[in-house]
Amino acid sequence: MTPWLTVVGIGEDGFKGLGKNARRALLGASRIIGGQRQLDLLPVCIRGERQLWPSPFSLIPVLERAGEPVCVLASGDPMFFGVGASLARQVPAEQMLILPAPSSCSLAAARMGWPLQDVVTLSVVARPIAALNAQLSGGVRLLVLSNDGQSPAAIAQLLHERGFGASRLTVLEHLGGGAERRIEGLASDWTVTGIADLNVIAIECIADPGTPRLSRLAGLPDSAFQHDGQLTKRDVRAITLARLAPTPGELLWDVGAGSGSIGIEWMRAHPSCRALAIEADDGRQLLIEQNRDALGVPGLQLIRGNAPQALAGLERPDAIFIGGGVTRDGVLDACWSALKPGGRLIANAVTLQSEMTLMSWRDQHSGELTRIHIAQARPLGEFDTWRQALPITLLDVTKPLDA
Repeated sequence: MTPWLTVVGIGEDGFKGLGKNARRALLGASRIIGGQRQLDLLPVCIRGERQLWPSPFSLIPVLERAGEPVCVLASGDPMFFGVGASLARQVPAEQMLILPAPSSCSLAAARMGWPLQDVVTLSVVARPIAALNAQLSGGVRLLVLSNDGQSPAAIAQLLHERGFGASRLTVLEHLGGGAERRIEGLASDWTVTGIADLNVIAIECIADPGTPRLSRLAGLPDSAFQHDGQLTKRDVRAITLARLAPTPGELLWDVGAGSGSIGIEWMRAHPSCRALAIEADDGRQLLIEQNRDALGVPGLQLIRGNAPQALAGLERPDAIFIGGGVTRDGVLDACWSALKPGGRLIANAVTLQSEMTLMSWRDQHSGELTRIHIAQARPLGEFDTWRQALPITLLDVTKPLDA
């Protein structure tokens, strides 16, 4: 099948920077769809009807012309945080030809002399900048696609507030064009204004003295979370997440989420991991919102309400953690029914009643019970002794594939 749709990546150098195939596609297109900036880069010899993307953004102008010779213009590489990825989910691959130009991050890496494979790339285009918090660590290099000219100042402020004020920022404007410009400074004293909307920020992360190190592995220190005491403690949390075994693209239900620690660490395991935090208490809902932003997973979705009622209609999960409420009527049954075949259900119990519930559940559905005892050394007069935390009973059960 001959592709009817061509997605052309165009750089700041405009039409003259395009290859032969891209020029031919534009010359033969009956309609060319793109943003105003991209369309303005085309010469008058391009005769196809030009159409702006609608606001709010929609792919309908492209999809309703299936079969016609249509071109879509995109900045740089259309498959790198671009419209090409959205179109690829709607248009079969054999019906679409994608002709990329160098991405802004490729150009930025070239200007900085940074090997691109060693750099973390992310976008804050129509996305919360709190997502950067998950990437902050001394020695890390970031390339950030800005939303607009205000993004560098907002990111500098975030770095300063998170203990990375010593980080060096390099803002690269209009990469690949005649107006290309480079601006440098430290996050802690960033005062630059008048930055172009089209920019990429290169960040060399340097932690201020005393800034805590937060690993991406499970088991962040309890002090990393704001909580009211309803927190799965560090060592138990690490064991619980190891049993949940997050893998890319999976969805977790964190039922009775408390401060949100399990769902947050699940999402920190991989950028494509998703989580729903189900919590009824208003105060704890606020804590979840604060913790998810501070720890770089603003995409964690908060579901307000009590299980099992609040679970109705939610997307089926790959894994479920029940940190509280296992004795409430219908919670375990509703979770088990919603869990995908092959999914994991982990539930923790502290009280005798909740432990008995888990034991009864295992008798019906099999699974593994584990008793967790944690003791920490604490002062006793002139000496130290072990202080035993409340024991935790953990149920780990996998749903059969034929269930």
